[in-house]
Amino acid sequence: MTAGTSGPLRVVLVGAGGMGKAWLATILADPAVELAGVVDLDLAAAEAALVAAGVPHVATGRDAVEVAVRTGAQAIVNVTVPQAHHPVTTAALFAGFPVLGEKPVASTVAQGLSLAAASEVTGQPFLVSQSRRYNVHVEQFRAQAAVLGDLGSLSTEFFKAPRFGGFREEMAQPLLVDMAIHQFDLARYLLDAEPVSVYCESWNPSWSWYGGDASASAVFEMSSGARYSFVGSWCAPGAETSWNGAWRLSGADGSAVWNGDDAPVLDAGGVPADAVDPGEGIAGSLAAFTAFLQEGRPFSGEVHDNVLSLAMVEAAVESAATGARVLVDDVLQRAHEQALAEEQRDDVAAALKGWPSVREALTR
Repeated sequence: MTAGTSGPLRVVLVGAGGMGKAWLATILADPAVELAGVVDLDLAAAEAALVAAGVPHVATGRDAVEVAVRTGAQAIVNVTVPQAHHPVTTAALFAGFPVLGEKPVASTVAQGLSLAAASEVTGQPFLVSQSRRYNVHVEQFRAQAAVLGDLGSLSTEFFKAPRFGGFREEMAQPLLVDMAIHQFDLARYLLDAEPVSVYCESWNPSWSWYGGDASASAVFEMSSGARYSFVGSWCAPGAETSWNGAWRLSGADGSAVWNGDDAPVLDAGGVPADAVDPGEGIAGSLAAFTAFLQEGRPFSGEVHDNVLSLAMVEAAVESAATGARVLVDDVLQRAHEQALAEEQRDDVAAALKGWPSVREALTR
């Protein structure tokens, strides 16, 4: 499952919006990657992005597979809006292209399950860029976790006051849906455990400039028995935390804290292993994708693994709406039923039906 080349990995970038431009700069800066084309439904936007980046002669188009075939690309980087993740990635996988996609894996867990099955059917990898895993301090914090003995609790405080304008200020759950997946995904990674259940409350302070709930508090039971707690707000001016949040991890043999920006601090007797620098943000994610395809190195965001991070978001939103504790397996089961009802491809539907259970399919 490799690109089969010793030279730079030729990729087509899909999406020329704000994040697309960030990925464009990252691709151009990576000597192990070569930009084959840029795709956007707004062709003028794709062309303008290339001109601004100083590479006006790179191929453009409105269809990712067509441009990838025309340019001899070897992989596709999908940076479209979440609603387009499923159709763009599905088409790419069935055309024989590995895909690196922006988070979330898809708009819904059901679509994420469809993409996991599509990856199985095609044999093509779909990797999701959870870019906040690519941070040397995260790796140091994870190494510290390994010397704390049995882990009892992990917590994140996240308080920011961004004024985005646009769609985020109109969402029903802007904090949980658009931001918290970063912290939820890191919690899985740091605890090396999967979500079992969640109780969540969300609300909107009187001074909020968001239409939906900009504040939330959630407690997850994890498969290890540990609890992960998240409290945050996107309308909290003053004493703001890092965009990564402020973290505390407690175990039988001590604790570790991380302010989200600087090196984490360990208060325990053990000596953690040296942490490997994975690169920073989307640059680290892109480098890992290339190394996965060309050298077979591990990548932590394979689609099956990543779906559980989105399931944490859906479970938290459901809990906030119902006022009840929500089992993640119930969310997964309903998503599986929805995926089967919505699936347009018989081969993907057959793969979904063949799973012994959703959780087993995602974690095997």
